[in-house]
Amino acid sequence: MIDYYILLALHTPMHGYGIMQFVKDISNDRVNLGPETLYGAINTMLSKGWICAVKNEGDSRKKGYEITKTGRAMVLEEIQRLEELINNGKRIVGGDAL
Repeated sequence: MIDYYILLALHTPMHGYGIMQFVKDISNDRVNLGPETLYGAINTMLSKGWICAVKNEGDSRKKGYEITKTGRAMVLEEIQRLEELINNGKRIVGGDAL
């Protein structure tokens, strides 16, 4: 789930603090990333090629990141996985009630 939110955030290049704020906002304060969690996930995603580092135009001290083509593919896979979970739940519980 954390990777999913970070990848969504990085459809627009941004730095770590911006990612934390985006995730907090989009999740309605349900997900609050701490720096260790965020940068651990960023390092993993960098090594998998899901994101890449970019130059931050405004402040050279802050490292920026953006999603790659591989990362976009991962987001689409996750969306399909989540849709399958929802459809299975609706089918079992009775989708009309939802």
